[in-house]
Amino acid sequence: MSGCCQPNRPAVDGRTTATDAREPATAHCSGDASPESVTLTGGTFLMGNDSDEAILGDGEGPVRPVDVAPFAMSVCAVTAAQFARFVAETGYRTVAEELGASFVFASLLPRNLRDLSTRPPHTPWWCAVPGATWRLPEGPGSDVDDRQDHPVVHVAWRDARAFARWAGGRLPTEAEWEYAARGGLEQATYPWGDDLQPGGEHRCNIWQGRFPTENTADDGYIASAPVRTYPPNGYGLFEVAGNVWEMVDDVWRTPGATATGRGTSRRVLRGGSYLCHESYCNRYRVAARTSSEETGTSGNQGFRVAFDAGTGDAPQ
Repeated sequence: MSGCCQPNRPAVDGRTTATDAREPATAHCSGDASPESVTLTGGTFLMGNDSDEAILGDGEGPVRPVDVAPFAMSVCAVTAAQFARFVAETGYRTVAEELGASFVFASLLPRNLRDLSTRPPHTPWWCAVPGATWRLPEGPGSDVDDRQDHPVVHVAWRDARAFARWAGGRLPTEAEWEYAARGGLEQATYPWGDDLQPGGEHRCNIWQGRFPTENTADDGYIASAPVRTYPPNGYGLFEVAGNVWEMVDDVWRTPGATATGRGTSRRVLRGGSYLCHESYCNRYRVAARTSSEETGTSGNQGFRVAFDAGTGDAPQ
């Protein structure tokens, strides 16, 4: 799938896939390095969406009852600071670092990098920037020094899985993610209700203006926002709509079909990102979904961590 959601990765130096991720075999984070989480009691909830807002082909529906066992979920997406600690303790090397490039939204780049970058033909607002990584989110000349509390980006599904295991957890299932993101609201459009801007207040970081040429940034941010910028949902989770797409464990499937790409499984993404706009990618709704290749990386893709029951704060 391509579009403002996730671009398809072009060849970089003749390669389109990275080697198998080298996950830490023995190193584990100390308790104070594990992402803060909240324990959820689970139960049966109505998953999916059958409304007119559902995007054809995405497999949002049918609405169906789904059982979720108790589990814990990190209250925020994993930040650049947390990922840096993981890398420092394990020596982990990400997929983007191995491949030598990652996708950046064109308007975030200086002209010289836009000119040097490969653009997918159907989504020219994406640039495959040589040297773009989680440390250099817009490529050479950029850094994350002032974005330590932003979600880490330019990480692939395999990178997210490696971090989660190091932290003593795992990636959430798609059902767990949606259950947690709903915050106890049955079949609401957004994690806070059915009104995108209740009382005129921005509750998420998405695109405002005309995509892809004008972003008025009325919500305060052109690109990613720090975690805990907007009010949490009813379960205490921050930014489960907008900001960055969040990877889950599930292989991408829609009714009657399984999507694959370039010889590797595609994985589900949830939550939308700062590039989502109602005119093109209305996927910041709580039931919306898209996918990315396991080695896919971009400046609007991150993750949060789930834990088996027994971790976190008071049950919800």
